[in-house]
Amino acid sequence: QVQLVESGGGSVQPGRSLRLSCAASESILNAYAVSWFRLPPGKRRELVAVISGTSVNYGESVKGRFRISKDNDKNTIDLEMNSLKPEDTAVYLCQAGLAAGDAWGQGIQVTVSA
Repeated sequence: QVQLVESGGGSVQPGRSLRLSCAASESILNAYAVSWFRLPPGKRRELVAVISGTSVNYGESVKGRFRISKDNDKNTIDLEMNSLKPEDTAVYLCQAGLAAGDAWGQGIQVTVSA
């Protein structure tokens, strides 16, 4: 089973940027999709961004501010987050869809506050 580990979270002020990285223990070259989700406090889990084949999609609330990327050589899935807002505060989780089953990271906290 592929293991995913997130890094790069923390606390930032509104308007600043953060870059999250998700490192996979094995190759994710053949993943049918890789994604970032988030779990805001007191709310349901929501999709932030997904790469599926050549298609890239974003949640409405992060369009134009966040960018997902996948590096098949490094086996990483990154999420660049710009112009952060307090409502972006959440636990962020990466996910890879694989033939053997979906793999999830443990999650990492991002807090945006003044």
